[in-house]
Amino acid sequence: MSAVLAELERFDWSTTPLGPRQDWPASLEAIFATMLGTPVAMCATWGPAQTLLYNAAYAPFLARRHPAALGQPLHEVWSDVWSEIGPLVARVLTGEAVSFVDMHLVMTRNGYDEDTWWSFAYSPIRDGVQVMGILNIANETTVGVLAARQRDAAEVELRARHLALEQEVVAREDAVNRFATLIEHLPVGVCLLDASGKALLSNPVFRKFLPGYPLPAHAADDGRQRWRGYDAQGRLLTPENYPAARAFRGELVAPGDEFLLEKDDGTEVWVALSAVPLQGGAGERSGIILVLDDIDERKRVQIDLERQVAERSQDRAALWTLSSDIMLRCTLDGVITATNPAWAAVLGWREHELVGANLFDLIHPDDMAHTAAGARELADGISHQRFDNRYRHRDGSYRWISWSTRAQDRLINAVGRDITRDMERMAELETVQNALRQSQKMEAVGQLTGGLAHDFNNLLAGISGALQLMQVRMQQGRFNDFERYITTALGASRRAAALTHRLLAFSRQQTLTPKATDVNRLVADMQELIQRTVGPAIPIAVVRMADAWTALVDPSQLENALLNLCINARDAMPDGGRITVEIANKWIDERAARQLNMAEGQYLSLCVSDTGTGMSPEVVARAFEPFFTTKPIGQGTGLGLSMIYGFAQQSGGQVRIYSEVGQGTTVCIYLPRHHGDGSADSDLAMAEMTALEQSGQAATVLIVDDEPTVRMLVIDILQDLGFAWIEAADSTTGLKILQSDASVDLLITDVGLPGGMNGRQMADAGRVGRPGLQVLFITGYAENAVLNNGYLEPGMAVLTKPFSMETMAERIRSMIEASVQSRER
Repeated sequence: MSAVLAELERFDWSTTPLGPRQDWPASLEAIFATMLGTPVAMCATWGPAQTLLYNAAYAPFLARRHPAALGQPLHEVWSDVWSEIGPLVARVLTGEAVSFVDMHLVMTRNGYDEDTWWSFAYSPIRDGVQVMGILNIANETTVGVLAARQRDAAEVELRARHLALEQEVVAREDAVNRFATLIEHLPVGVCLLDASGKALLSNPVFRKFLPGYPLPAHAADDGRQRWRGYDAQGRLLTPENYPAARAFRGELVAPGDEFLLEKDDGTEVWVALSAVPLQGGAGERSGIILVLDDIDERKRVQIDLERQVAERSQDRAALWTLSSDIMLRCTLDGVITATNPAWAAVLGWREHELVGANLFDLIHPDDMAHTAAGARELADGISHQRFDNRYRHRDGSYRWISWSTRAQDRLINAVGRDITRDMERMAELETVQNALRQSQKMEAVGQLTGGLAHDFNNLLAGISGALQLMQVRMQQGRFNDFERYITTALGASRRAAALTHRLLAFSRQQTLTPKATDVNRLVADMQELIQRTVGPAIPIAVVRMADAWTALVDPSQLENALLNLCINARDAMPDGGRITVEIANKWIDERAARQLNMAEGQYLSLCVSDTGTGMSPEVVARAFEPFFTTKPIGQGTGLGLSMIYGFAQQSGGQVRIYSEVGQGTTVCIYLPRHHGDGSADSDLAMAEMTALEQSGQAATVLIVDDEPTVRMLVIDILQDLGFAWIEAADSTTGLKILQSDASVDLLITDVGLPGGMNGRQMADAGRVGRPGLQVLFITGYAENAVLNNGYLEPGMAVLTKPFSMETMAERIRSMIEASVQSRER
């Protein structure tokens, strides 16, 4: 501020329409001197060109226009807002005083348009009776208005000084009287001293604080000093450095020196004093103007804030010292600048060992990347409510610390708590939970293997017994019973195969052959079979949907699931009832998906409902467990629903049970919609062995299987069909044959093979040199991942062990015919 005052004081007015300052009218000199001495923003114009003058407090309003605006016509300085203020200026020049509060002006003062708000008062300045110019007391209220708008209609009382300075200058010779009129209503105190220091006049504000100025340095009654002055740094001023004394020495005293005055009633008040030297006609010092501003309220608020800050600083210092949590301040790159004493208790380090060191040197190596990422987040302004990592104790061990962090002024402030014991408890709990899960898993395995052993022992007893009786009858020469024993053994083997499929379905690992399936047609084709199975006493109603979506599923598995559900429904209605099979399109939204534990989307639902005894919630909760059944011993394996559950899950769908005791049960299978036409190709059914007819085709088949018995059976089938064959026991040998020039029309391979590759990998490698080679996979286990989740390339098929010889023969014949036709094309 003092630099601007000095600049205004040195300005050469001779280049302006006003001419040299020593030639100015007394009234203009008095006005300008008053403006220079007041901390209130003021400007004035004078003469026909309305030449602009202003004080140091007004200069910031001009921004880049200062100091070029000095001595320029008012309409040029404020050309960007002249359309708004020009009419106001015209009114004042006619003798009218005007004022506004929070007037909105869009001005360009920093190189760009900006919204501003102003509270100001325009008063005419007279030279005698003629209006020569305008006096403007201005206050920019932009910050307050914007703050009020940002607080969304919060009531903010804006202090604005609305003054209308009406002054009448009676005569040029009576400059003192005109000056008195001018300062009478100013919101600041003004006192005019002559060259000897005598007070010529003062306005009411000045007299309110300093009646009878000048006061002696010491009061006569008690000897106490009546006022004390302080500079901007808060240092006590000596009387020779008071504003008046300095002004008489020729110094321009900017507003800023603060004085604590003791009033007559003993109260104290804070004021700010400044002084402006006056120039005479010949350039000599003709007096000074003292300007006093009431800063008591602001100063006391400042003092109170400083006291609060000091108290809070003391509180923070106490918290920093006494806290059991560790506290830290460091740079964004980890250099420690301060720590509290708790570090010694928690991590063993003292402050002199930490300050200047890098925090990253203490962090566990496994947490370095995580911590560096957190530091980058802090640099981007993201604070952490909880950030966990490990720090090295002075004894070499590591402790888990949970931090709350925030960055400010390129420094990280953090408070951390030792959570090592909590992390150890979590690890112990996880170990116990893992042990419990393993125990539950072993219990389930025990139940599974127990039930499996029971069922397989029954089946093996039938197969073994039939074979032993055949051996005995052969030794006896009795062959009449062979067909009965063979039928018994084949039936038991088929039941064993079905049990294996059910187990694989439960584990979601059976090999599926998914196809685009028209479930409407599938259910219609099975309705007669289902009716015969459940018996004539229980009617079956089928509710189909004309435009039902297709589903990509294994049709035979879906048929098996539907038949199982209908049999379960029949068994749940010992006194008769009704079975309903319903097909519907379902849109599963987010809420339903959460309830059904499945993904959102479009599904085809196949539901089987009965009017039977229903299930309790406890039974529904266990219904999908393997070997769990509510049927009497010998009437159910407990694998039916578990098989359906596994099939639905593996098909990308879900199965759910809705039941109430005494009200019946509904079981729904949800299958994802397939966008395509449905076609259900019938699989080759297992049939009784008949004599195989010789094929008319000449072809060679490569058989790769590590089980000699399987190779022998396939070779026997090939002999009956009249095909040549090559056999291999592992994938290495099989690939060598495929990569040789040997003629191979069909590859039959197990999926699980020794030799470093599985059957799918060997087939893919062989097809590199033999594009379009027909491949038949045979598998006794569900290497579904190996088979690309059941999706085979053209020219590939799969059969699951055990299979009937008739089924194998028909599949071999059809694939060789496809190979020959492809070769002929």
